[in-house]
Amino acid sequence: MNQQVPVQATGRQKAATAGSDEKRERILRAAEALFDAQGYANTTIEQIVQKLGVTKPFVYYYFRNKQEIFETLCWAPAVACFTAMDFAEGDTRPAHEKVTAGIERLIHATLAHHPAAFFPYREPQVYRPEYLAAQKQLANHFYDRLCALLEEGRRDGMFEFNDTKITALAACSLPGFLYNWYRPDGRLPADGVARELAALAYRVLGLRTRRRAAH
Repeated sequence: MNQQVPVQATGRQKAATAGSDEKRERILRAAEALFDAQGYANTTIEQIVQKLGVTKPFVYYYFRNKQEIFETLCWAPAVACFTAMDFAEGDTRPAHEKVTAGIERLIHATLAHHPAAFFPYREPQVYRPEYLAAQKQLANHFYDRLCALLEEGRRDGMFEFNDTKITALAACSLPGFLYNWYRPDGRLPADGVARELAALAYRVLGLRTRRRAAH
């Protein structure tokens, strides 16, 4: 499926190079820190420029405006999270193993992309309709795959739940609520947080330790 960032242009830059990619990344990381600390509305291009120690034309060469920077920051975690249930065609693992692997990918991707992964929860009003439509398409892709795997795993006797979509949404809401409380320097390291959340998600999904006997 299309995973390109839904942005019409990228400043005056015509073609990416190793050097331009590095400069774009510098801009993104500086802006991410400011958006995280003070929010979208209170962050200006001037502040991004000052943090980088460059001129405004430097930033505008790579990005049209502040919103494009913000959406570009948010698109990478969206793709990482919503493709977590994608597996190779030749992957023959049973459905419940794919679900657990995908849930772990989702949680680790959310943590790895902190804080940008949490911006959609904090400031959902910022995005353009085109961006939201593309994000929804990604999310639908994720949940379609997850629900199909859950139903297959239930038929195999490895999951116990009632409504498939509600169960999927409930399990995946756990990493979504990280934005309320997660801190990289908190009591548990990222791997510890991931283990705890994965275990809770498996309980929501009704994951069994052994196959349920057929009646």
